Amino acid sequence: MNQTSSIGAERLQRRMARGAAFLGSEVAIVCGAMSWVSERNLVAAISNAGGFGLIACGAMTPELLDREIAATKLLTTKPFGVNLITMHPGLFDLIDVCTRHQVGHVVLAGGLPPAGSIDKIKADGAKLICFAPALSLAKKLIRSGVDALVVEGMEAGGHIGPVSTSVLAQEILPEVADKVPVFVAGGIGRGEAIAAYLDMGAAGVQLGTRFVCATESIAHANFKKAFLRASARDAVASVQLDSRLPVIPVRALKNAGAELFTAKQREVALSLDEGKVAMLEAQLQIEHYWAGALRRAVIDGDVEHGSVMAGQSVGMVTKEEPAAEIIASLMDEAAAALALRAA
Repeated sequence: MNQTSSIGAERLQRRMARGAAFLGSEVAIVCGAMSWVSERNLVAAISNAGGFGLIACGAMTPELLDREIAATKLLTTKPFGVNLITMHPGLFDLIDVCTRHQVGHVVLAGGLPPAGSIDKIKADGAKLICFAPALSLAKKLIRSGVDALVVEGMEAGGHIGPVSTSVLAQEILPEVADKVPVFVAGGIGRGEAIAAYLDMGAAGVQLGTRFVCATESIAHANFKKAFLRASARDAVASVQLDSRLPVIPVRALKNAGAELFTAKQREVALSLDEGKVAMLEAQLQIEHYWAGALRRAVIDGDVEHGSVMAGQSVGMVTKEEPAAEIIASLMDEAAAALALRAA
């Protein structure tokens, strides 16, 4: 390593020190929780490579999550976390599973934590991470006792908000980065972007799309090929059909599956009109639809009618390679960028 490279690596290590210490990992790079993709194999590979893997619980039952955590522990002794969806009807049972396994970090996604969930997660020493889609919510979550935040912009894959990563980072980091570790996510595909967000005060970053084509990812070959062929503009957000039915937009590669989702929205909206379902049940039906559509694409390889969830960084996914090489490339790029800047 020459002097310039060494300087960059040292600067990167300093900027990532807080996030890495919080996670217990070597580097402050979190692999975002992607249903059907972020399971034992990819999670363990990320953690073994020095990053921080997250099991995507999604619609899992407590029994399934129990088995997934146990199986992941057989593949790695390094820290990893579990991502839980706030609207899951069995959320508190899932928290109990995490507690039994002494999971060190729990991420709550999909909305504000329901009453009692924060205290229950933290009661036995686990650290709680939540998503903050706006500054006001970031401050509210910190007051509620959340240990760290993820600031994720609309460039991300899967469920997204309406604001870009760069705007959210500018809005939120200066206000709260001194209070809790903040991990920036959405549209990050190279180390130069990681360096920029670290310089803005982020403790680390979260990437999902970049890891889908990791060698260790169990995603179907068709799913990975779709990523390798795609450009940024192919990853588009779903459209909300009925204003009475709050549907969180989902970013995925354009295909016939988008039309199927439109039909599903019509079906659920009609059920609401007829009083057959309550609003929460309607939302759960949409969530279950996405889980099934994503499974068809990731596991079965139906990339035409399933949901190929991908962030706009998909154009930077150019080959299938081991998770360790992906992390090493990101770190090298970030270090090179920081080497060019003042300490």
